[in-house]
Amino acid sequence: MFVKVCGITTPQQAHEISQLVDYVGFIFHPGSPRFVSQSYPSMKAKKVGVLVNVPLQELIQTALLEKLDSVQLHGSESPEYCAAMKEQVQVIKSFGVDADFDFDQLKAYEPYVDYFLFDTKTPKHGGSGKQFDWRLLKQYQGATPFILSGGLRPESLPQIQEVNHPKLTGIDLNSGFETQPGIKNLLLLKQFLHDFHN
Repeated sequence: MFVKVCGITTPQQAHEISQLVDYVGFIFHPGSPRFVSQSYPSMKAKKVGVLVNVPLQELIQTALLEKLDSVQLHGSESPEYCAAMKEQVQVIKSFGVDADFDFDQLKAYEPYVDYFLFDTKTPKHGGSGKQFDWRLLKQYQGATPFILSGGLRPESLPQIQEVNHPKLTGIDLNSGFETQPGIKNLLLLKQFLHDFHN
């Protein structure tokens, strides 16, 4: 299972964290407290740009300019939009999950998405620091692998290890490992990664 750390805001942490995990995420959504206007070069991990409802051509330009390996789409982007992006770059499509979430809607996206990301449903496109009810994941019967997000923190490890789903492929760490928005606690992160991989 791979690990993604999202919401990186400084070049130093981008470099250091990229040595530890598989994906590093930069949030290009101006409404986020972890907003950055550009990502940082020279990193070992794959680079993910997190965006919300931007015009398609703007997203393609951002992906090329920032040399993104993946785009993570957190808005109401359509399957057709994802299909157009998949010709350019790896696509992660995020969905906010709550008790009323309809997993059947994902079928239309499956041919055009590399990973789904299941986050806690909020009015602000994620970043709540809260965990949704992971028992709902049993309702997902699709073929596309998914990344688990939403309120993961160091003490979540035993629960993560208990999630028994054949399509769980990665986890997404963000606010639960921060000293302030956009600044990660590297000691906490390193300890968690050690325990996660051992």
